[in-house]
Amino acid sequence: MREDRTASVNRKTNETDIALSLNLDGSGKQEISTGVGFFDHMLSGFARHGFFDLKVTVKGDLTVDCHHTIEDTGIVLGTAIREALGDKKGIRRFGSMILPMDETLALCAADLSGRPYFVMDAEFTTDRIGDMDTEMIREFFYAVSYAAGMNLHLKILSAGNNHHMAEALFKAFGKALDEACAFDPRITDVLSTKGSL
Repeated sequence: MREDRTASVNRKTNETDIALSLNLDGSGKQEISTGVGFFDHMLSGFARHGFFDLKVTVKGDLTVDCHHTIEDTGIVLGTAIREALGDKKGIRRFGSMILPMDETLALCAADLSGRPYFVMDAEFTTDRIGDMDTEMIREFFYAVSYAAGMNLHLKILSAGNNHHMAEALFKAFGKALDEACAFDPRITDVLSTKGSL
C-alpha cells in the first residue's frame, strides 16, 4: 500500500495553462479557480464529496468560449488520478453511487481498469448553466475517463432542474471514485485475474 497517493500535473498549450494537484487520501479541501464559476462549483462538489484534496488553477482562452478550459482540465485531472493511483495494488477498483439531489437522481459507476471507456446518458434542457455550456459536462467526463484509463458510466435516472442534474453527476462521480480508490485489506495485489490493471 502506498502511503503517498498524490500527483501534481502542469499542462500548458496555446489555449490553456493548467496547474493541478490532487491527494486521493485527503479531506475534501479545495482551491479551485478555472475562470468558469459554475465549473468551479462542480469541481468543489466532486472534491468535497470524494474526500479529495484538489487544487486547480486554470488560465484559458475564455474569450473564445469555455470549451478548452473545461476539456483540458478534464485531461489534467484524469492524468493526476492515474499518476496518484500508482500500481493500484490493494484498491477496490470498482466504485458506484446512486445519488439523489432533490428531484433528480444520478448514477455513476467507475472501473479503474486501465482501459478507458465512457458512456453518458443525460439530457439537459438548457444550453448553459451559469457561465458553463451544458454540452461541456460530457466533454469533461470523457476527457477524465480517457486520461485516467477509467471505464466510466454516468446516467441521469430521474431528470429535473439542470443545475441539480449536473451537480448530482459531479458528486456521484466523487463518491464512486472514492470507493474505487479505497483500499481493501483482502486485496493483496491488484483486483484482476490477469494480475495487472
